[in-house]
Amino acid sequence: MNILVTGANGQLGTELRRAAATGSDRYVFTDVNRMPGVETVYLDITNIKAVRLTCGSEKIDAIVNCAAYNDVERAETDVDMADALNHVAPGNLAAVAAERGASLIHISSDYVFRGDRSVPYTEDVPPAPLGVYGATKMLGEEAVASSGCPFIIFRTAWLYSPYGKNFVKTIRRLTSEKDVIKVVSDQVGSPTCAADLAAVIMKVIGERRTDVSGIYHYSGEGVCSWFDFACAIRDLSGNECRIEPCRSDEYPGRVRRPHYSVLDKTKVKNVFGVRVPHWYESLCKCMERL
Repeated sequence: MNILVTGANGQLGTELRRAAATGSDRYVFTDVNRMPGVETVYLDITNIKAVRLTCGSEKIDAIVNCAAYNDVERAETDVDMADALNHVAPGNLAAVAAERGASLIHISSDYVFRGDRSVPYTEDVPPAPLGVYGATKMLGEEAVASSGCPFIIFRTAWLYSPYGKNFVKTIRRLTSEKDVIKVVSDQVGSPTCAADLAAVIMKVIGERRTDVSGIYHYSGEGVCSWFDFACAIRDLSGNECRIEPCRSDEYPGRVRRPHYSVLDKTKVKNVFGVRVPHWYESLCKCMERL
């Protein structure tokens, strides 16, 4: 099977590269950014003609869309670009997949929810995003679902890896440089190691389950605040920095962030038979790699 991966040089795309190295399928890794030492096909997924041409020339049978506009704060003012990457581009990929009889795996976000619950979000809870980022991710989901192609949408949250910029690497650096930092304690969720999500995607592709269309939630098992997460990162790093809890309103920004981002993983476990590791277990493995 020929599989196109978009956003291949991001956190999840890079983990898919590692996982695919031992697989039997043929992967075509695409991005608009280059990464030293890895082969990348340039592809602007906001251009449907380019998507159609690349999928045709590479005889693509399945697409994994890891590309996204993930700067939540900047999205509030950079609305057109956020919409192009999070809404228009997934629609382009889905439309071309439908034309080819191919399937699409698309990555979405906990930010499609308001975050005002106290129990984990199931897939049937209606989206109610708080800002531009969440709204564009919701529109992307709708574009994929209405395209007519076989699709799987994985909503995830608090993604991190040894690659790129993320919370784990930032806290690891800050706690090595500073004596005291503050981290919000009133936002709760489930950290997700990109390697774990990549493994689930590889399992779905390897078992040829891409025809089980629907939305699925995948994030780390367990629950913590950003403060709890930061303390765990510091301790595993062996740093002595004191971390003080604070409220979200002490760091005002352009967008309101969900205070509760816990996703219910029952459906993904039952349909695909996956084991979801606890967030701390996965964090330990990631820190070893760092």
